Amino acid sequence: MGWAEVFPRILGEGVDVEFRAYDGSRAGRPGADVAVEIRSPLALSHLAASPDELGLARAYITGALEVHGDMYETLARFPAIALDEVPMRTKLELFGRLAASRFWWPVRPPAEEHRARGRRHSKSRDSSSVSHHYDVSNRFYEWVLGPSMAYTCACYPTEDATLEQAQFTKHDLVARKLGLQPGMRLLDVGCGWGGMVMHAAEHYGVRALGVTLSRQQAQWAQKAIVDRGLADLAEVRYLDYRDVPETGFDAISSIGMTEHIGLDELPGYFTAMHDKLRPGGRLYLAEFHPLTGVLDDERGATAARDYFARGAQTYDSPGSYADRTAETEHNTATEWHRTLGDVLSAVAAAGLRIEFVHEHDVIPFQRYGALVADGARFRYPAGSARLPLMYSLAASAA
Repeated sequence: MGWAEVFPRILGEGVDVEFRAYDGSRAGRPGADVAVEIRSPLALSHLAASPDELGLARAYITGALEVHGDMYETLARFPAIALDEVPMRTKLELFGRLAASRFWWPVRPPAEEHRARGRRHSKSRDSSSVSHHYDVSNRFYEWVLGPSMAYTCACYPTEDATLEQAQFTKHDLVARKLGLQPGMRLLDVGCGWGGMVMHAAEHYGVRALGVTLSRQQAQWAQKAIVDRGLADLAEVRYLDYRDVPETGFDAISSIGMTEHIGLDELPGYFTAMHDKLRPGGRLYLAEFHPLTGVLDDERGATAARDYFARGAQTYDSPGSYADRTAETEHNTATEWHRTLGDVLSAVAAAGLRIEFVHEHDVIPFQRYGALVADGARFRYPAGSARLPLMYSLAASAA
């Protein structure tokens, strides 16, 4: 058995992908428009060290494995690696070969993989994780995010709206939900490149402060604030939200932030928000919960769910509570409502009065990041409750 034949035996013979290996072996569908090339025995070593999606990701990151063709299509066609579904005889044979590869060509996790140290969610560890993820150059994020420089979810007023229009709509929705008025004071926690801060200052006359643990985000935002003539109203600081000295804010926005806090830290987070608000001040929180629905393409859906549960914690959002999701069946209704329930409980325990909770569906996408093939659409399992992909809530200080 050549090395190319290893992958169909793990992934299933019906995968519409051609596999080619450095030893000259081939497997899968010959001439498929998507091909996976095993360029080095180190690819097998990574798979032996971590026989799941993470092993494949490490092989790809290091260049030991290459994808030829459309990456979106490749990920959509790949099922999850479910070794428990592989027959025992095949599993033993594969483990024997992979173990030999691991012995002869030992590997370490790629340098790109963040390995946080220190107490979980300590200030130093959070700072290290955020810096590793975001301080890779603002030019890179300008290429990825476009002029809006907003990393969080957007709110499309129409299906043909541009990303910039959708981000403007999102920021304006948050501003209206907070009831912003000229002269009010706003704190935006985890502000990124300052989009919400500048929107509130420019369009609502609010004195807005944003804080971020990314030094490069803060530098970019401060320059943008000056360039837009908002320096008398807006400010972004390189600062942990726990170290903000001011209190008495009229409003606080928290957009896509709580996923990075950690479930065990939520009570402390919302207590800090309560203590920063004036009596009667309002907190608005918006969160995206990844892929709680499924997709018409079940393989793409499973790959996407496993990406969020396993890969996102390692490469995309170190420090997030994706690891909590990975401990359960991936993003099921039970996990969704438990996570939302934890948030609501922490909000109430902090002395904040919950005013409303909205669970939002997401409009159909032609593509969902790099995880969905063209034409796929969100749908929900037969007989199941519709599962929201995003929620928002408002709460006020007593």
